[in-house]
Amino acid sequence: MGLGKLYLIPTTLGENEPLEVMPISVKKVVEEIDHFIVENEKSARRFIKKLTPKKSQPDLTIMLLDKYASALEVQHYLDICQEGVSVGLLSEAGVPAIADPGADVVKLAHEKGVQVIPLVGPSSILMAMMGSGMNGQNFAFNGYLPIDKGERKREIKALEKISKDRNQSQIFIETPYRNEKMFDDLKATLHPTTRLCIAADISLSSEYIKTYSMKEWSRVKPDLHKRPAIFIVHK
Repeated sequence: MGLGKLYLIPTTLGENEPLEVMPISVKKVVEEIDHFIVENEKSARRFIKKLTPKKSQPDLTIMLLDKYASALEVQHYLDICQEGVSVGLLSEAGVPAIADPGADVVKLAHEKGVQVIPLVGPSSILMAMMGSGMNGQNFAFNGYLPIDKGERKREIKALEKISKDRNQSQIFIETPYRNEKMFDDLKATLHPTTRLCIAADISLSSEYIKTYSMKEWSRVKPDLHKRPAIFIVHK
């Protein structure tokens, strides 16, 4: 009997239908798996039910990968693979292991000799980069910038300088309810000729992707309140 596999299963970026943004092969894999590693059990079960309505929910084994999961506990999440049972890793939104704690499970799989199979699905970071018109040959994802206003402005200037020096697009995110403050700080900090892409609600019917110079953004007021957004800067 061979080892089970670790499937990296994408989820939607909002309330759209799963098969609108991912291939049927994802549905087929989820139909075959009963063991899942997830951040939130309720939302994971809701996604699984939406994708595979006939799947028996009581038969699922859900292993949590949240802030309460101990490192020792997580170390045993893939033990079932030794018995030939495959496991699915689900993100809260988008693809697992990219800006996501699932990377620790993927690392564990490699250490245990478990085959890792990433499945195709929506990645807000890559889709924003695709739609930005910026340098897709050289870019960096920086996660969240500092919350403190002064530190955040210094980080914005530092990223702008790196972008200019390396011809490198700089990608970052913000908590949706702080998007508008981030936008205000970008307008106050970046050079007028620096380009900024804002990509919000990616893959949804309300999708918004625009790239302007900061001079042009000074005349634009996007509605970003509580909308998942990606910001990309290029000098």
